[in-house]
Amino acid sequence: RGHRGVATEGAWPRVAMEASELWVGFVGAGRMAGGLVRGLLHAGKVPASNILASAPSDKNLDAWRELGCRTTHCNLEVVHRSTLVFLATKPHILPGVLEEIRPAVGSHHIVVSLVAGVTIQTLQRLLPPWTKVLRIMPNLPCVVQAGAMVFSRGSNAGDEEAALLKSLLSSCGLCEEVPESYIDIHTGLSGSGVAYVYLFAEALAEGAVKMGMPGALASRIAAQTLLGAAKMLLETGEHPAKLRGDVCTPGGTTIYALHQLEKGALRATVMDAVEAATNRACDMAKD
Repeated sequence: RGHRGVATEGAWPRVAMEASELWVGFVGAGRMAGGLVRGLLHAGKVPASNILASAPSDKNLDAWRELGCRTTHCNLEVVHRSTLVFLATKPHILPGVLEEIRPAVGSHHIVVSLVAGVTIQTLQRLLPPWTKVLRIMPNLPCVVQAGAMVFSRGSNAGDEEAALLKSLLSSCGLCEEVPESYIDIHTGLSGSGVAYVYLFAEALAEGAVKMGMPGALASRIAAQTLLGAAKMLLETGEHPAKLRGDVCTPGGTTIYALHQLEKGALRATVMDAVEAATNRACDMAKD
């Protein structure tokens, strides 16, 4: 069937919860999109043959072909052949892409934007009025299926679309539905927060190097320390302060170290960093 002026091209793929029936398109094939598709494939959520990605050149598409996905240089082809369309372009390119694909977007499509700084209101304004729009903010560890993602839905996206997206993206890590106002905070906390953790891991390892441990070994132990601490937070559900207290014995090594961190105002500095990144994300959305 046709959809509001969209030419019918064979049988349109229908929205379906069954992965084998779901046709997924990516407009843009950069690192974050690649991380999401690896998560979907790793979990067996969608067959590679049901995934189509577009990019201007073959530079990023070669990796998608190696995964068994189909590729094209035509954004319109992605929309024509997909039910669920992920927008994964650079922010400054997105308005032109939306103008290009707008005539092909039908009422059966679900459009999910990964693009930073572009609001649901903007997406809905630049797409047909009936479009089911959702906005997701992933972070870099999605590429190793350990991401932290939040998403929000537009006015036409219902519980079915939200459940479908959450089901698919849970294969890439933690995925939570939130009010759109939390997305910029998530950027400050988790999107940019990954870099704060890398800085801390680097400092942790360098401290061990200073005391005589080889750098490569120190880096591995620092990374495993962070991984284990995070896993305990998630699996016990305890407040971080409770777990921190459990490590501290009276007069022991940990409380001496924590005293140094407090003298360096670690907590206040990290809170300032989250605030600065969040405010910058808000400013970028207004540009």
